[in-house]
Amino acid sequence: MNRLKEINCRVLSVVAFSFLFAYLLSFLFEGQVLYSLLEHYEIDASGYILAAIVAHFFGLFCCGWFVKSPKTAQYAMLVGMGICLTATVPFVFPPSVLWFAGLIISGYAGGCAVASWGYYLKTCTPKNQRLKSCADVLIYSNIIMIVINVVAMNLSPFVGLVLSMLCLPLGAAFVWMLPTNDRDNW
Repeated sequence: MNRLKEINCRVLSVVAFSFLFAYLLSFLFEGQVLYSLLEHYEIDASGYILAAIVAHFFGLFCCGWFVKSPKTAQYAMLVGMGICLTATVPFVFPPSVLWFAGLIISGYAGGCAVASWGYYLKTCTPKNQRLKSCADVLIYSNIIMIVINVVAMNLSPFVGLVLSMLCLPLGAAFVWMLPTNDRDNW
């Protein structure tokens, strides 16, 4: 029974983070969806991309100060994903200052959510399986990202944006199922 709980917690955390990371890879972090949208409106990408990357770094750095328990890790991931979703909505509309602000806000929130997942990697995955969990996340998130990128490049950047945004509530659903106290993990 303990082995089943261990697998479930590990699998839930991997799936949850894979959806979040697919969003980050396909849109926020120099994603093809973002590039397609910027190209569609003939906007120079360099300022937007740099702002998102710097904000993401600060989110990764700052998160360690307040995530100290499973409950705060879950809360930070859920709130971060919700903020990312909300801050991405302006990209459905023509370019405005909200695009730049949205990238900064979602970059920071996404960084916090990524760093929070580190807590679940540590608590839900035994030391000898952490590399496997990280590899699984990379594989699954890249598969999802490729599908989104193909849609964004060949069908429409707006459909790609919607698919990218859809990753956030899907990931949040799996985050919601993660254990919130240490006794639930094992």
